[in-house]
Amino acid sequence: MSFGNLTQLQRYKNLIKFIDQNFKEDINIEKIEKVSFYSYRNINRIFQSLHNETVGKYIKRIRLEKAAEYLKYSNLQISKIAIDIGFSDVAAFSKSFKKKFLCSPLTFRQNTQIINRVNKQTSSKKNSIPFEIETLPEFKLLYLEYLGNYENIVAIEKTWDKLIMYCDKQKLITQETSFFSETLDDNTITDDFNCRTNVAITLNELSNFVPEGLFRIRKHKTQKYAKFIHKGANEKLVETYNQIYSTWMSEVQLEFEDKPTLEFYVNHHNKTLKKNLITEIYIPVK
Repeated sequence: MSFGNLTQLQRYKNLIKFIDQNFKEDINIEKIEKVSFYSYRNINRIFQSLHNETVGKYIKRIRLEKAAEYLKYSNLQISKIAIDIGFSDVAAFSKSFKKKFLCSPLTFRQNTQIINRVNKQTSSKKNSIPFEIETLPEFKLLYLEYLGNYENIVAIEKTWDKLIMYCDKQKLITQETSFFSETLDDNTITDDFNCRTNVAITLNELSNFVPEGLFRIRKHKTQKYAKFIHKGANEKLVETYNQIYSTWMSEVQLEFEDKPTLEFYVNHHNKTLKKNLITEIYIPVK
């Protein structure tokens, strides 16, 4: 879809931001129309052209996927998870969950625990990955969203190319600029074509730059993280993540925070050999 109308695009961006921040709450048609300044019918057409799903289906999907993450990574009671993500009762939640994941919430949690035990046994032969606790201060970022498989390095690099070309054109990159990405979904839960990654750069806090098109700006709030180091090719990152998560409960013993995981690319440029690449992985914790 072509976005010749900048007002139309900005209203879409306002809506997607509102949903992502408030999807656990009651989002009715009145609120959607108030945020987007469009009739529900018109904004739904715009939304569906970008996401291949309606606003309502998008909200329901990310609620259920968030519930699956809680089942996988926390010990919260199923009834509490149901209420926290916006369902009025456990029965309605269980019915919707089973329709999407083809099993009950309890079975999903039990299956996940079995997989975690197997992964832990597999990774127990390896050395534990050291980590340190670090709190990142508030900062401003410019980002572009990539939708797709996290392991599709070629497609992600194309998104990076678009971001960097745009930033170069706008003269936004300085010696102080950091390059990083935000992972918003768990690719073992979310379908590949819906997995969200924001490729991003840090901006000068005093910058008044206004982004165009699908480029967006926001502030990253102060957050505590468990910081891990991955050395080597990006294609091997999944192995590092598997090792981190398989031993998380028993060794790290920190509770996950419901925020995106960050990857900072310390020396990722054409002159660096893949084996020498350094990626800092920040897992949000409470």
